[in-house]
Amino acid sequence: MLVDADGRIRQLNPAAELLTGHSANHATDKTFVELGPEFGELEDLVKRCLAEAQAFGLSFELAPLQADRPPQLIMCRVTPIASGAGMQVLVEMLDASHSRQLDREKALISQRGASRRIIRQLAHEIRNPLGGLRGAAQLLDRELDNPELQEYTQVIMGEADRLVALTDSLLGPTRQSCMGPVNIHEVTERVLLLLAGEVQAGVELLRDYDPSLPMIKGDQDQLLQAVLNVARNAVQALQGTGQVIIRTRALAGFVIGSERHRLVVTIDIEDNGPGIQPELADSIFYPLVSGRHGGTGLGLPLAQDLISRHRGLIEFESEPGRTVFMLRIPLET
Repeated sequence: MLVDADGRIRQLNPAAELLTGHSANHATDKTFVELGPEFGELEDLVKRCLAEAQAFGLSFELAPLQADRPPQLIMCRVTPIASGAGMQVLVEMLDASHSRQLDREKALISQRGASRRIIRQLAHEIRNPLGGLRGAAQLLDRELDNPELQEYTQVIMGEADRLVALTDSLLGPTRQSCMGPVNIHEVTERVLLLLAGEVQAGVELLRDYDPSLPMIKGDQDQLLQAVLNVARNAVQALQGTGQVIIRTRALAGFVIGSERHRLVVTIDIEDNGPGIQPELADSIFYPLVSGRHGGTGLGLPLAQDLISRHRGLIEFESEPGRTVFMLRIPLET
């Protein structure tokens, strides 16, 4: 964009029109504030650039052109230019939302790897002494004739078995993925059927499907477990009142980590609950981290691990009244 010495816009190229949502005819001769309050900081920066004849940079957020999209992060640079018409300012803007999204995905992938290492190390450290503990209790139980004393050894063995079951859930499925054609809506319908028997009367389960989605290649049982874990968390977050929506869509040219995929199937699980506590947002996929009283903190890490076996990723957006977990699965897996 080109701005004159009075701070009025003189030119916009097509990219600026697309980014700001304002046509050249509409924006020409207007100041930035007249375009919208979100451009207020940019107008102040242009004035400073004209006053000091120096280049400056700024980042700010633009309201999305589509209501269901998050705000756009804009990286902006203003540069003074001397011309025959006097001093002017060249305003260059770059949509940095994609870069921010890539950084967030890389952090989630790194977190997933660290989480998996922590889980496996912790599980093995717990399992090793448990075997000896249970074996000793079993031998002692055989030597005791007093039923009252045997109750204590039974408690020891029962608690040891419970801890073994916990470590098994930490480690997740041990079998190899059995890949085959999967209809993702068969998975979501099975999840809704399972949840229907668990939810309270005040919770509404809704569908918003794209019926044109093709079959994907995956392990149906693992995908079912991943979707169920996330959807069950959504139901529990509502505390008896609210809505859970399971939405399916296809995304073209979507990047997961550093790899661009021609087509990605996304399963969005949205609830209108209180949202994720801000202090948990950066660690929600770590094991044993839970925002719910009595929660184990194992559902989301296991779901992330299962989706990663399909070269996918789980992302989320959360604010009070709207939390969405997005399960991204490449179609060409």
